[in-house]
Amino acid sequence: MKSDKSKESRLKSFSEKPKKALWTLAIPILAGMAIQTIYTIVDMIYIGRLGGEEIAAVAFNMPLLFFVLGLSMGLGSGVTASIARFIGANDKINADNSAEHALLMASIISVIMVTVGLLFGKQMLAILGATPELINMAWSYLRIITIGLFFMVFSGFFRSILAGEGDMKTPMIISATGTILNIILDPIFIFALDYGVPGAAIATVISQATVFSIFIYLFLIKEHTYVTFRLRDFSLSKHIIANILKVGVPASMAMIIMSVGQAVFNKILVSYSAFSVAAYQIGGRIDVVIFLPIMAIATALTTLVGMFYGAKDFENVKFIIKYGMLRSIIITTIGSAIIYILAPLIVKGFSNEPEIHQTAVIYLRLVVFIYPLISIAMTSGRVMQGLGSGFPMLATSTIRVLGISVPLALIFNYVLHKPIEWMWYAMMVSTIVAAITAALWLRFELKRRIISV
Repeated sequence: MKSDKSKESRLKSFSEKPKKALWTLAIPILAGMAIQTIYTIVDMIYIGRLGGEEIAAVAFNMPLLFFVLGLSMGLGSGVTASIARFIGANDKINADNSAEHALLMASIISVIMVTVGLLFGKQMLAILGATPELINMAWSYLRIITIGLFFMVFSGFFRSILAGEGDMKTPMIISATGTILNIILDPIFIFALDYGVPGAAIATVISQATVFSIFIYLFLIKEHTYVTFRLRDFSLSKHIIANILKVGVPASMAMIIMSVGQAVFNKILVSYSAFSVAAYQIGGRIDVVIFLPIMAIATALTTLVGMFYGAKDFENVKFIIKYGMLRSIIITTIGSAIIYILAPLIVKGFSNEPEIHQTAVIYLRLVVFIYPLISIAMTSGRVMQGLGSGFPMLATSTIRVLGISVPLALIFNYVLHKPIEWMWYAMMVSTIVAAITAALWLRFELKRRIISV
């Protein structure tokens, strides 16, 4: 178990060298996310070899899975921010208590999600627009993947606890182990055992169970972490719950709203063709590659801003925000140029269907222009989470998805009968508004807390 002295030494090191601290935290996050993204890309390539309809069937599952992921990651961000601030204030007792409350939340969420998924999953797929030709295939995937939600939710909260104490390397290694296992199992279950789409789900559940087991060993048996669990002495704390929910609930709602937006877009796109849904799914996987560095930087900023703010080190709060945001913009600008040039070649690796290829290439060559704006919105939201304010991310996500992109897409499709490219225009307009809103809100939050920039 790590000592208090070791944790205080890490905080001091972060304060003295904030630039190094950002990359010390961000690089392991990036590595872990990159490995996970490699899995999702390889998984989609394997499924793509089965056919375009198989990609579309899996695509209708994504809003539901993103809903669960958003709920656990959102509340997990509240756990991360809470633990980071308590550590910054040198309050280990409340840091431990925050971690114990995280386990309680994971238990409640996982039980509810597994139960609802098994009982109503097929009906939800129909509501989300899965056609009669695709719904049985989509349900064959969801029925199995639902069983693994228990492992996924708990693992997400364990990662959040480690992120709160500034340990990004350990979850990266654990996630890498599960991802590599998943990549190995995919072709075995999909092709060798001839399970097809359900085989991809089986491989995922086995990998998630493995990751969960490693986390349990690390936290409860080896006690490798700074925070410690004394579950026999656990008692509910309104202060801790409020501390977590203040950031976590808005963050969860923001991600749930994004899942709703994804579901609506799938339903609109299937009116063009099932291949349009598949193209959108492929484009989204490629988007994530560019978002990896900014997600890593933004996650690191949540921890660092929380620690510096908890320690009342306002100079480092100001510095690390400017430094992290500028690097995010530079990285996404370079990535945008690369994706624009290589889009046809990249998409070809996923599918040889002409309609899928053409639609995905057009999508990518339009949305790359808003990548830098997404980096501004994402880092701004994460910084405000580190400051203990989760509502701004919820508000900007609501404006972007429910206020602009979804209404515009519905108007373009059902009223004006525009071609599919106009769906991407709706996304672009909404992102511009969201980025401006997030940046202005961050400036207001910093001034309000007497941290002028």
